[in-house]
Amino acid sequence: MSGNVMTLEEVSEYLRVHPSTVYRLLKKHLIPAFKVGSDWRFNRASIEQWCSRLEENSGTGKDTVETLSLE
Repeated sequence: MSGNVMTLEEVSEYLRVHPSTVYRLLKKHLIPAFKVGSDWRFNRASIEQWCSRLEENSGTGKDTVETLSLE
């Protein structure tokens, strides 16, 4: 993983989840991403901020990805 933009496979490895989990999050619009042609791409800084928000909300009743909406 180099640079500021990650592929679906790279973000899957970074988050330590199966690629199908990333697709599920994409379908529900729960993870920050953009498309280049037909391929999904992820800005590293946006993913890190997203993870930080999940951590901050942990234990506050908003501890799952599904309950945290993107702003």
